[in-house]
Amino acid sequence: MQTLRGRLTASYSAALALTLAAFAVLLYLDRRSASYQDLDQRIQSEATLTAGILAESYRARGSLVRADTSGRPVLIADVAGLLEAVPDFLIITARDGSLLFASPDARALTFQQVEQLGRLARAPFSGRAAGTVRLEPDGPRMHYAVHYVVEAGPQFGAILAGANVRSAELGPEQLLSTFALILPLGLVSALLVGSWISRRALEPVDRIITEVREISDGRSLHRRLAEPMVKDELGRLAETLNQMMSRLERNFAALRRFTADASHELKTPLTVLRAGVERAITTPNMPQDTLAALEETLQEIKRMTELVDALLTLARADEGTAPLHRAPVDLRTIIEEARETGELLAEQAGVKMDVATPPDPVIVPVDASRIRQLILNLLTNAVKYTPAGGRVRMQLVHADGRVTLTVADTGIGIAPGDLPHIFDRFWRADSARTRTGERSGAGLGLAICKWIAEAHGGQIEVVSRPGRGTTFTVTLPREAQPPQS
Repeated sequence: MQTLRGRLTASYSAALALTLAAFAVLLYLDRRSASYQDLDQRIQSEATLTAGILAESYRARGSLVRADTSGRPVLIADVAGLLEAVPDFLIITARDGSLLFASPDARALTFQQVEQLGRLARAPFSGRAAGTVRLEPDGPRMHYAVHYVVEAGPQFGAILAGANVRSAELGPEQLLSTFALILPLGLVSALLVGSWISRRALEPVDRIITEVREISDGRSLHRRLAEPMVKDELGRLAETLNQMMSRLERNFAALRRFTADASHELKTPLTVLRAGVERAITTPNMPQDTLAALEETLQEIKRMTELVDALLTLARADEGTAPLHRAPVDLRTIIEEARETGELLAEQAGVKMDVATPPDPVIVPVDASRIRQLILNLLTNAVKYTPAGGRVRMQLVHADGRVTLTVADTGIGIAPGDLPHIFDRFWRADSARTRTGERSGAGLGLAICKWIAEAHGGQIEVVSRPGRGTTFTVTLPREAQPPQS
C-alpha cells in the first residue's frame, strides 16, 4: 500500500485476524481435549457401573447366565433389561469369548464390527484396558474401555464400554464454525476501527504535510508550523521542522542580500568599463588586433551586464521588492513592439517569423515592460535554437477570461530529460544544442519569464519534442490576479 494509513489499517486488521484465529484454534484444541477426557470418564463410569450391577446381581441371585433358544449363553432378562438403559456401545462377553449382551447401539453394528469389539474384550482376563479404534468397514471411530469382571461369577469375561468420538468432537467443531462466522465480521470491524484510529492518529501528520507544502518557496519561509502542547513525537517533529525552516530562512535571506548587493555593486564598475571600452574603440588609428580585442571585451561586458541585471531582478523578486507597475495595456501593442526586434533577430539567423493577433483589442492589466521582457526572452530563445530556414510563430488569443500567448519554433527541440529543468536558474542545455554552438546566454532568461508570468497570476508551460520544435505557452488572466506562490 502506498499510504501509511493503509498500512496501519492492514496491520491492525491482520493482527486482530491472527489473534482471533489463534484464539479459536487454542480454544478448539482445549475444548476437544476436555471433551475427550469427559468421554473417557463417561465410558469408564459405564464400564464400572455395569460391573457393579453384575456383581450385586450375582450376589443376590447367583448365576446370571442362561441359554437362549439356540443354546447360546445370554444374560438373564432382568439384568439385560436393566443394562438396556446404558447409553453408547456396551458389550459383555463370557470367559470363552462368546457374546452375552450387546446394547442397542452395539446391536446396530454389523456382525463384523461386533466381532471386532469382541476381540478387544477378550484375554487377558485381568485389570482394565482403554484405547481408540475405528470399526471396519466404514464404521465410526470410537474410544473404548475394557473392564474385566471378577466378582460376577466364573461365567463372565469382560465388559467393553465405548462411545463414538464424533459426540466429543461435535461441540468443538460447532465452536470453530461459530468463530469462522464471527471472523469476517471481526475483520470488517477491525478495518473500520483501524481506519478510524489511523486517520485520527495521522491527522496531525496530514496537517503538517499540508502546511509544509504551502511553504513552497523562499518567500514563505517566515511561516511556522503550529506546535502542539503535548511534546510527543509529532510535537518534536513540528519543532524540528520549525527550527529547520528558521535556519533556511536565515540562509535564504543572506543569499538574497548577497546576490542583490553583489549585483548592485557590480553595475557601476561594469558601466565604467563599458564606457571606457566604447571610448577606446572610437580612438583614431587603432591597430586592428587591438580593436578586435576591445570589441570582444565589449561583448563580454555587455553579457556580464545582462547577467547582473537578471540576477538583480531575480534577487528583488525573491525578496518581494520588485513591484509590478500594472496598467491596462493592449497586448497587441506590446507584441508589435517586440515583433520588430524579433524579426531583426530572425532575419540575421535566416529564420522566418510569423505573428498572429486578434483583430479586437486585448486589454489586460499588466506591467508592460515586464511582459515585453518575457516576450523578447521567448523570441530570442526560439530564434537561437532554430536552424536557418526554420520558422518561429507567435500567436495571441483570448477566451474564457484568459489570454494565451504561444511562441512556437521548428527548431531542434528539447530532450525529455531536460524539460523539468529549463526554468531552473543557471541551467543551460549542452552548447552543442544551440544554433551556432556559441555561449549566448547565462541560463536566467526562462527563470525570469516564469517569475513574470506567475507574478501576474498566470503560468508558463512548455511542450517540446527533439527535432520537432518547441512551444512555450503563457497564460494570463484578463483581470488582475495575485501572484502564484
